Amino acid sequence: MAGAAALVFTGTLAAWMLAMRRQAPPDEARARRDGRRWLVGGGLLLPSVAVLALLVLGSPAALHQLPLPGTGTAPLRVHAVGLQWHWELVYPDAGISLVDELRIPAGRPVDVHTESRDVIHSFWVPRLGGKLDAIPGHVRVVRLQADAPGRYRGVCAEFCGPGHAGMAMTVVAMEPAEFDAWLAAQPGAAR
Repeated sequence: MAGAAALVFTGTLAAWMLAMRRQAPPDEARARRDGRRWLVGGGLLLPSVAVLALLVLGSPAALHQLPLPGTGTAPLRVHAVGLQWHWELVYPDAGISLVDELRIPAGRPVDVHTESRDVIHSFWVPRLGGKLDAIPGHVRVVRLQADAPGRYRGVCAEFCGPGHAGMAMTVVAMEPAEFDAWLAAQPGAAR
């Protein structure tokens, strides 16, 4: 995106310099022709090329965040409930719940079903995937996947009141066998 922004900036600067150069006053026919050229080039072609480039470059990067069926490994399902000012993370198949900590297996997709019980929150783990608003009365799904074990910081990216700055969570990506052992050892886990 930085490259696309630099290209657009350079093109805009070049167009401005062209427009500012001194020329003899054009006749009416040439003025109309130049006006159409600027309208078509700057108003239609340039935005179309920019939007198409962003779609072509951005779609594959964002495709892994969609909960599409048939992508190989069955995704782990987790519910993330935003509350002022913490996240409740529920593993419905295991019957356990955590606060401000999400544990996931590395290399496996995780479908996070987000919702809120009070105001709009925004579920976001910057290093693992996109941001998705948690809206009261609606359940929305985002797919995350950590390719390697590690710790990742998650935040609420929507101002939700005076405790917003402290509404963070930790995502712990574990080796799959280690995750399975952790899940089985949790009190109240469905066996």
